[in-house]
Amino acid sequence: MPVHSQAHLAYLALERLIVTLKLAPGMLLTEKQLIELAGHGRTPVREAIQKLAWQELIEVLPRVGLQITTIGPEDRVHLMQTRQRLEPLAAALVAEHADTDQRRAMEDCAAEMGQCADADDLERFLVADKAFDELMEEACPNRFLTAALAPLQTHARRIWFASASVERMRGSVERHVTVINAIARADAGGAGAAMSSLMTYLEQD
Repeated sequence: MPVHSQAHLAYLALERLIVTLKLAPGMLLTEKQLIELAGHGRTPVREAIQKLAWQELIEVLPRVGLQITTIGPEDRVHLMQTRQRLEPLAAALVAEHADTDQRRAMEDCAAEMGQCADADDLERFLVADKAFDELMEEACPNRFLTAALAPLQTHARRIWFASASVERMRGSVERHVTVINAIARADAGGAGAAMSSLMTYLEQD
């Protein structure tokens, strides 16, 4: 895994707070508050805020502050419609193009997800899921595809967490592991099919 920059670490810290609803939809905050919450300096946090604003997780309100975006009634359906089309393609490409280190890192991620399921730890699973998405992004050769998927994945995690259960997490872990096993085998068709199955599962209430 590459060494993360301070800005990316700040982004991960704030993204996790948003996804787990500790920063609730509609909440107003100041830059100073986000600096304290992220535990990083002003410059990296400003970069993180810019990325979160681009992903439409934070809205910058001039002379008011920074507002965590709300979750719309149709967001879940629209997100999953899009991910169902794009994620299987990304999985197939990763299975075809990932190098040995990336496949090994994926397998480590699968093991971490399994431990999350064993421990009934939803928040830890979300961290592992984010790591999985970043590994996929690193290994996928199509940068336009990964740029389109990154914000969708974060929004989907937040919506999933709002109604998550241990049972649903275990089902998600099982299907993630199937995807990762296909990628480890360099089975592009199997990875795409497994990812499609995961997306279908995540679409369910």
